[in-house]
Formats: sequence, C-alpha cells, structure tokens
Amino acid sequence: MVKRDAFLQSACKENVEDFLQFIQLHKDAAQPFDVEEVVQEMPRGQRDALWGRLATLLEDVLLESPPERWEADMEVESAADPKHVMAVVDGVTLVASVSLKVLQDGDIYSALLKIIHSLHDLLLSFPVSESPLQRHIHLLCEAWWKKGLKEKETFGRTAFLVSLQKSFILKKPGVEIQRVWSLHDVLLSLDYTAEENKQIIDLLSQCFHRPTYIRHDDGKRFLVFLFNWNISFIWVIHGTIKNQLEFYSKAMTTLISEIYFRAWKKASGEFLEQIENSCIQDFMQCAVLLHRSSPVHSKVRQILSYFHTRKGCHKVDKMLYNLYRPILWKALSAPNFEVRANATLLFTEAFPIHDPNQNNQNVDEDIQKQLDTAMGLLNDPHPTVRSNATLGVCKILAKCWELLPPTVITDFLKKLVTKLATDTSSPDVRCSVFKCLTFVLDNSLSHPLLEKLLPTLKYSLHDNSEKVRTAFLDMLIKVKAVRAAKFWDVCGMDHLLARLSIDSHSVSKRIVDLLFKSFFPVNESEREWCNRCITLIQMNPMAARKFYQHVYRHTAPTNIIKLMLAIRRVLNSCIQTNFDLSEINDSNKENSAQAEPVTLGKDVAVVSSLLEVVVILWKSVEKALKQNEEAQKYIFAKFGNVMAKYFQAFEDERCTAPLVHLASFMPPAVVPTFSFGVLSRLRRMDPGAVPTQYSQLLDCICSWGQASDILELITDWLTEALPKKGEKANTNRRVQIQDTVEARPDLALLYLEYLLSHTSTREKVLALDQGQLKQLQTVLGNWKSVLYAHLSSTADPKSLSLDTALKAFVFHGRFGAHLQHSSSEGRDYLLSLEHVAAWVAEQVLPFLAKCTNGDGDHLEKSQLLAVQITESFLSVCRDILLVGLGDETFKGQILHLCSLILISEAGYLCIPAVLPVLKEVVESCAPEENSEAQENQEDPTTVILGVVANIFQKIIELLACRLRKEPEEGKQLCQSAVAGLKDFLQTAEAWDRAPLSGVFSTVFAVVVVEKKNFLQKITHPEEVITPESIEDMPPLSRVLLSVILASQSVCRAFLTEVSSSLDSDAISCLNELAAILHVLAVIKHSGQAKGNVKSAATSVQQQLHKYAVTSADSRDIQRVIYESSVKTLNEVLDL
Repeated sequence: MVKRDAFLQSACKENVEDFLQFIQLHKDAAQPFDVEEVVQEMPRGQRDALWGRLATLLEDVLLESPPERWEADMEVESAADPKHVMAVVDGVTLVASVSLKVLQDGDIYSALLKIIHSLHDLLLSFPVSESPLQRHIHLLCEAWWKKGLKEKETFGRTAFLVSLQKSFILKKPGVEIQRVWSLHDVLLSLDYTAEENKQIIDLLSQCFHRPTYIRHDDGKRFLVFLFNWNISFIWVIHGTIKNQLEFYSKAMTTLISEIYFRAWKKASGEFLEQIENSCIQDFMQCAVLLHRSSPVHSKVRQILSYFHTRKGCHKVDKMLYNLYRPILWKALSAPNFEVRANATLLFTEAFPIHDPNQNNQNVDEDIQKQLDTAMGLLNDPHPTVRSNATLGVCKILAKCWELLPPTVITDFLKKLVTKLATDTSSPDVRCSVFKCLTFVLDNSLSHPLLEKLLPTLKYSLHDNSEKVRTAFLDMLIKVKAVRAAKFWDVCGMDHLLARLSIDSHSVSKRIVDLLFKSFFPVNESEREWCNRCITLIQMNPMAARKFYQHVYRHTAPTNIIKLMLAIRRVLNSCIQTNFDLSEINDSNKENSAQAEPVTLGKDVAVVSSLLEVVVILWKSVEKALKQNEEAQKYIFAKFGNVMAKYFQAFEDERCTAPLVHLASFMPPAVVPTFSFGVLSRLRRMDPGAVPTQYSQLLDCICSWGQASDILELITDWLTEALPKKGEKANTNRRVQIQDTVEARPDLALLYLEYLLSHTSTREKVLALDQGQLKQLQTVLGNWKSVLYAHLSSTADPKSLSLDTALKAFVFHGRFGAHLQHSSSEGRDYLLSLEHVAAWVAEQVLPFLAKCTNGDGDHLEKSQLLAVQITESFLSVCRDILLVGLGDETFKGQILHLCSLILISEAGYLCIPAVLPVLKEVVESCAPEENSEAQENQEDPTTVILGVVANIFQKIIELLACRLRKEPEEGKQLCQSAVAGLKDFLQTAEAWDRAPLSGVFSTVFAVVVVEKKNFLQKITHPEEVITPESIEDMPPLSRVLLSVILASQSVCRAFLTEVSSSLDSDAISCLNELAAILHVLAVIKHSGQAKGNVKSAATSVQQQLHKYAVTSADSRDIQRVIYESSVKTLNEVLDL
C-alpha cells in the first residue's frame, strides 16, 4: 500500500527524482521493487490516475526540453539536462509497457493512449538507431498493435516501418526480420495508393535487393507474403528482381526461384493469374528471346529450372502446359537460331509438356509429337541448336528411359552415335554428344545398348579438336566408373597410349585417370607394379614417360618411392645377369597378350626408359623427400650405392642422360666417381656442343652447390682468350686441373647462356659472391676491345672470332641486368651499362659514316659491324626497360644515345632497333590519372617523353629522306620499321595529352605533306584520282597508314588528330584538304572507325567551301582537284 501510494505520488514533475529512483530500483535485480507488480496491485482508479500523472509529467519534460534540442543541449550546459529528460521518458515508457501487460477488458485507457501518442510522436522524431530509449518505445508500439487496442493501425504501422528500416542498417538484422514478419499483417490495413505509404512501399521493394531477407527463413516468408499482398505490387516486385538478376549469385538465384515458386503455390484467384502471366511467363519469354551471352539468361533459365524440377505435380504440369503453349512451339521453328536454341533447352528440360486433365490417349499423342520434334531438332541446320538438342535428348533418355518405346530410344542413340558424334561441320556438336552421353550412362538400363554402340566411336579419340578428345575421355572415364562396358573394348589400349604419348596436358591427364589402375595397381605387389611398368614401356615408351608424370596425382609419395626402389632392383638384376630379365614374367593379362618371359638382354631402350621413369618419379616426390629427411637419406644411400655400376654398365647415350639427371638429385658425395669428373667433362666438351650435351652437367654442378666452379671456368676461358697485354696470368685458382685445356670462349658463352636462361641455375649463379660475379662482368666488358679491333681493321685475321666478341658484348649487358636486378641497393651495374652507351657513342658511331665507292670493302664491313654492335646494345637496353630496371637517368642516357645514332650519317640503318627502345621508354612512363606533375614542363617524365617525341619525329624525317634519295633502299627500310612503328604508336596512343600527342601530329603532317606534294606535281586532270586503298598512296604514307589501320585505337587517335588540326585552322590550301580527304577515303574503305571518319569529314566540309574554284577552264588542275574533293567528301559522308 505504501509503495503504491509513494510511486503514484512520484509521478509528477515536482517528485521526478523519486520517480527515477523507483525506476532505478526496478532495474536493479538485487532490489525487491517491481514496477509491474506495483501497477498490477493498483485498483483501476489508481492506475488511471497514474497514467494521467505520467502523461502530464511527460508533456512537461518534453515541453521544457524538446527532442530536437537534445543534441545541442548536450554540448552546452542548460537548465534541462537531456540525459535527465531521456531518463524520465524511458521511465514513462517502462510504466506504459508494464501497464499494457496488466490491462484488462473493460479498462478505460484514454490517459495511457495519450502517453502512447506522445511517445509515438517522439519515436517518429528520432533517426532510426539502436538506442535503448528508441528500442523501448518501438517495442511498446509493437505490443500495442498486437494487443489490438484503439488506434492500433497507427502504432502498428510505425512499429513495422521502424523494424523495416532497422533491418536494412543493422549488421545482424535477423531479429528485426523476424519482427517484420510478425508484424506483416499491418500491411493488410495500409492503402497501397496513399501518398503517405509511398515510403513503406519503396522499402518493401528494396527487401528484394537484400540478401539477408532472401536467405533468412522469416525473410523468405515475408517476401512470399508480399506477392499476395497487393496485385499492383507484383509487377513492382518482378521488375525489381529482374533489374538485380544479373548481380545475383547462383545460390541467391536458387533462393529467388524458391520465393517465386512458394508465392505461386500460395496464390489464388487474380493473384495467381498475375504471378503466372506477369512473372513466370515473362521469364519464359526472356529465356527464349535473350542472347546466350546476356548475363541474365542463365539466371532466368535457373529460375525456370526450379519449376521444371517440380514437375509431376498436377498443378505444376497444368501451369507449365498453359504458359508454354503460346510461346514454345513458335520459338522452336523461329528463323533466328538463338531463339530456336533457347527454346530447345526449355522444351527438353520441361519434357513432357502435357495437360494432366487430358485422357491417356491424348497425352500419348502429345508426347509422341514432342519426341518427333526432338528428333527434328537434332537435324537442325545450326550447330548450336543441334548441340542443345543433344543435351536435351540425352537428359530425356536418362530421365524417361523406362517410359519410352525401345524403337524411339534406339533411334535417338543411333542418331547421336552414328551421325552427330561424327558431325564434321561442328566440333561443338561432337563434343556435346560425348559430354551428354554421360547423363544417359547414369541410367543403368542404358548400359546393354550403349555397350554395343560405343565401340563405333573409338576413332573420336583422335579427333582434331582437343575439346572433343577431352569430352570423349570423360565419357570413357564415366563408362569405367559405372561399369557400363570395358573401356578398352570401346577404345583399344594402343589408341589410348598413342594419344597419351603426343597429346596435351589436359588430354594426357584424363588418359592417365583411365589407365592408372591398369598400370599401377596399388593393391598388387611392388613386383607387379614393375612388371606393368616394363609392359607399358614396351608398348609405348613415350606414353610411359607421360603416364608416370601424372602418377603423383593418384597415389601417395610412399608408393612412388616403392616403385622407384622396385625398378632399382630390376636394374640391379640387369647388371648381375648381363641384362637378362628372364626372371620377370608378364602377368599383366589386361594390357598384354604375351605369355613368355620378358628378356631384355640387349634391349637398351627399355633400360633407358626405366631410368627415365625413375627420374620422373623422383622429380614428382622431390618436395615430399625434402620434408622427410630420413626417407631422403635412405633413397640417397640406395641409389648412391649403385650409381657407379650404372654408369659403367649402361654406357649408351640414351642411358647416360637419365643417369646424369638422377645424379643431380643426390649430393656429390653420394656419387663421388661421377661428381669428380663433371667439371673435367665440361672442360673437355667440344666447342660445337649442343645444349643436350652439357645442360644436364651444368644442372648437376649447380644443384650440388658448385656453381662457383663453373663460373670460374667461364671466367678463365674468357680471360685467357683475350689478347694478352704482357701481364702474367693469374694462376691462383681454387679448382686445380692437372692437364691444360685450350681456352674455349665460344663454349664459355654457351655455358653462360644456359645458366642465365634457366631459373634454377640462374638463382644459383646470382647467389654467388659478388666479387666473382663482378670479375666475370668485367671480363665480358673487356671484349669490347676485340670489337673495336675489328671495327678499326687492326685485328689479326687469325685471332678471335667476331661472333664470339659480339656475343660476349651482348652477354655483358644481359649479365649486368641480372646483377642489377639481384642487387638490393645502388645502381652500379646500370652505371656500367651507361659507360657502355658512352663507348658506343664515342668508339662505334664514328664508323657509321656513309661509305663512298672509293672507300673500299673494309669501311663497308666496319659500317655493317658498327650497325650490328649498336643494334645489339639497343636490344639489351630494350630488355632492361621491358623488365622495369631502367631509372630516369638510364632512360635519359639511352635516349641521348638514340639521338646520336640518328644524326650519324648512316644512323638510319638502326631505326628498326631504336623504335622498340622508344616504345619501352613510353611503356615505363604509364600515364597517371589527374597527374599535375605531368603538366609541369620540368617534370622528368615530361622531359623524357618530349625527347621521345623529338626522336620519333627525326625517325619519320629520315624515312622520308631515304625514300627521296634511295627509293628502293627506303622502301626496304620502311618495311623493316613497320613492326616497331606499330608497337610504338599503340603505346603512344594511351597518352591523350602532351608531349606524346605530338607523335600523331608528326604522322598526320608527314602524310598530308607527302600527298600534297604529289598533288602539286599533277599536270593532267586525268591524274587526279581518289585512292581506294593504301596501295594507291605515296610510299611513306602507304607504310604509315598500314600501321595506323592495323589497330582500331591507333586509327581513332590519328583521326582525332586530323579533326583537331582541321578545327585549329592549321590547313591552309586546297591541296592539303584534298590530301586529308584522300586519307579519309582510304580509312573509310578499310571499314575502321566510321564515326571518327565522318566527324573528320564534317570538319573538312566546313572548310572546303573557302577554296571553291569557279574557273571556267575545265582543264584547270585546281578546279579538277576541288570537284574531286567534293565528290570524295560526299562519298565519305554517304551523301
């Protein structure tokens, strides 16, 4: 009694602190005070008085501190503390909530309704958030609606709206989605057409954008409900989903399909009709008419497939029959092949499409017509339709085998196997047959018939299309998996092995999948594994190598190591019995018909193949062995013990190669006899040796960590071969060889080339001591003196080869690039290359002087050598820039060298080598978006690109000059520069601003000037002819236009420059306009950039009238050119 009175008295502004104290006691679980208990004990009159006092209290505090001022009042001190006000509001909300729980029928709650109204207005004034106060008011509105009290529609609408908004903004909206579903009946009282409900309707359509709604169970229930809420909203939903469909994943599309299906299943009356006609039938129409490349097409088909998989239900069958009837049959005979192909997929997937209300006889007639239609689609003239029909027919056979007449089944399969599987007009159709027969094989009833038909397909393994061969093998794997037939009866073992030996990785992998258990029966003994291995080698050695390359994918490393050791035992027995393998019997009944023992007395081919198999197997388990040190030591010991005997017994070259490879896997101490002689063998190698003779020896040296020895040998040979300057050769070497061998610089460079060209050996070399690497770099650089001696004709004819010196010069640059790349800091090696550039400029370029008739052959030879040296160095520089090693300084030095080359008398000969360098310089300065630095004339990139543009201009001038002075030589030079010009212009096109925009200005100016000069030389009106192809243009223009027309982007950039020049009034005479029109006519005939051509022609049209010639003399050349220009312009503009 005392508590009730005290609590009632506290519900006023004067005693608000006491009220808040009571609320705090209620929230404290340790305190016995419970507001709900107190309110429940109050008589009706006292409760009504409490609500009235609370309504007044709430009105007073909100009047003193309105919600819109709370945020501002928190930042400054004010009379009404917002936190205090919020605590009061929260307390009133708490009392109102517990009052709802104790409210009984017949209670008058007008005062409580007033409180709810005030709190409701307060809730609407808040931005949606998760604040406790807002959540409490929200729950109060929800409880009021569920209680069914006065004005519940208003409070229910607000509760629903807030929950809907919160479900969009929360990271974990599951609870709010459940609340939205619990409040979904609120929508039944909303007016869909009212303006005030537009916000809710927009939010409802957004629910179909939200994956959280689509995935959540209650969310899906809510979305299904929305389809049956308002008939006008169905089209809004459908449009929203269609707009988002291309962005849905496959899993999301499945959920959307489920929502459509459940909505359709739940609907009735006009709602059902609207869903069928506006949604499902619209999807059917889209599935038929959309392009196959459309991102939406597969999603639409997935939705329809969801309905197709639910066939067998009377309602579904009836719906599909009614909705497909006006669409599908017309589409199957449409003129457009894509429409027919799309319709074929739908038809065969939905088969049979029938009216379940018909009698059995009519249903059978309909199905027979549909089977006839399917057979007709297999004969369609377009391969895409035939492919889709093949897929559909195979699915029909797999699904309806028991229901179809045997004659129909046989006809379909014979059509597939005998006709379409050998369709020469389309590999896609052949591929489709084998891919789709796997569906038929899933039905075990098909196996007896297919067992008879499939052997006719064996030659498909040798189809000229890889994807057909792949599909055929996938089908064979399926045949083996389902045990429909013996796969070797379908396709013989000799065919499979022949294809395995020569085919690609994709095909080989599948053949190994097919044959693995035949040649590596893991459940048999290791002896049997070895027998099968020998049998496979005897059948096809190349196939055996390919087979064991893929074995690691099918079995554990342990089994592979066991096979290696089993082969070792066989090889040991060969040594012990003088190559007699009579003890090994062929028990492989499946793969070989011979029953006599295998005797390999002199069959070195089988022994070499066994060694190769060991190498292949070892390579496949190398990583696994490194992780198991004990197993690795065991293998080393086992093979190390017999390697010396193998080298002694198996002396044939075919055996030596795998033995050397095998030795490279082991430490040198394990194979001492061999390892001690490797370096000596490399020293004694013939200078004309091919890579197969020394590559494995070099691999061995590097794998043993002895790369420094071979590098020292290379350095020695290159040093000793250089002309001596009287100094005593360094005899303090780490590797001592007793017998002397003449220096072989050519062989040294071959070794170096191999070491640098392969990743494994290159890494070993570059990891050596920097001193040794620098020494080799210096020695390579010293060979410049030999080149200069040949240039100046002071070299002894019996001395070093020029080719060797030139190769050493190139390797100096390449080796320097590798060293720079591996160097963590500094640019010493780039600096060395810059010194070489200076040497080329000072010592080589003077020999590019133009030879005269009296200069003699030696000067001509010197000039050609100078060109060769220069081009070789530029090639190295291009590669350095290509891999991103060149910095700004290096680029500047190389561009300076290019400039010096081009101003040399015969520098034009190096144009084909200069252009790739320019291209790589531009490529390394990729344009950046919104870069202010690039507009700065002092920026290094801008300066470099400006130099590039100038050099390119000089190149064009040189080409024009050579064409004037020496037309034949000039044409050959232009042709040799075409590839470089194409690459450079394609790279320069990426820049749409200065300084590289000047490149296209140069090209445009040259073409126009050359054509203008040609027009000025015309003396007879008959000579004014509009060109139709680039062959009708002057020589340089012909070359440049062929380059421009080779790329659409370059062509567009060139035409942009044409329009820009015309708009800037840079054209000053009729002949120039005529020249431009001739260029546009050539480009138009090529079919490139039609829009840009017309744009440029429009700019010409605006200027051509200025040069109108009104001369009465019909022989006046200018008048003829003008009339021809007008005619050409009309043709270009299609007027």
